[in-house]
Amino acid sequence: MKEVNWVLALVMSIVFGDLGVDRFIMGHIGLGVLKLITFGGFGIWWIIDVILIATKYNFSNVKWVD
Repeated sequence: MKEVNWVLALVMSIVFGDLGVDRFIMGHIGLGVLKLITFGGFGIWWIIDVILIATKYNFSNVKWVD
């Protein structure tokens, strides 16, 4: 389980989410690459990830820390 700073992930998701930086921080390399190639799923995936991270969604292998 990877410990991820919630505030850092949220800020990176808002600013660089279309490049997949948030997924790379969470350790989801494959999804980060897909997000990078599609520019955040053409914006849709980016918005969804911002909402999921803001609500501290229980991602696999991610433990949120403050």
